[in-house]
Amino acid sequence: MKRLGGIWNQLISFDNLYAAYLKARKGKAQSKEVADFSLNLERRLLRLQWQLQQGTYQPGDYQFFTLYERKPRLIAAAPFVDRVVHHALLNVIEPVIDSELTAA
Repeated sequence: MKRLGGIWNQLISFDNLYAAYLKARKGKAQSKEVADFSLNLERRLLRLQWQLQQGTYQPGDYQFFTLYERKPRLIAAAPFVDRVVHHALLNVIEPVIDSELTAA
């Protein structure tokens, strides 16, 4: 596996954060947390970008709940803004990882 370098600017670009927002909200557009984030979308994404640039971004607390489908399962859900960051990271590293794995 090759080393990834110089991906930080790609990760924190506004276009990448917006694409990550679209992926994070998929299937969750009706939730209150997503609606609140979407209400001031540009400002929220610019703030997130600034926090990432300054190194002040802190992940939020996970929400824990239990699903009882067939058997009880404890679910840990990240806050929506954290899911945006997760998708932003995946947008950058996933193509490289996929190409490495398919070449092997």
